[in-house]
Amino acid sequence: MRLALRAVVSAHVVAIAGQPVFAGVYLTGDYDSLRWHALGADVVTSIGYLQLVVAIVVWARLRTVWPSVATLAVVGAETVQYFAGLDGALWLHLPLGVMTVAALVVLFIAVWQRPLRKETPDA
Repeated sequence: MRLALRAVVSAHVVAIAGQPVFAGVYLTGDYDSLRWHALGADVVTSIGYLQLVVAIVVWARLRTVWPSVATLAVVGAETVQYFAGLDGALWLHLPLGVMTVAALVVLFIAVWQRPLRKETPDA
């Protein structure tokens, strides 16, 4: 389970890292990159929901809740981010995007550094 969570969080970080790039290229005048940004949003959101499922399985099997709570927060922010982008609410979309990328990077570091199961002392 630990490897599955690490794999999906890693894929999630890679996918979300492309979003500011596509947005930046769009803002420089390459309007075709908006399609790449929209496609990237679909990929990031899909991976986020997959990560939530894996985190819930980790919670159920390993009795470790923090990955589920943290993932739920990130996925919630991504969902708001997604619909703010569709609506053209850039006043919300841009700062929330920065915060979401930062939060996912912190989650990525935590998943790779923290143990998912509490160590039990030898009896």
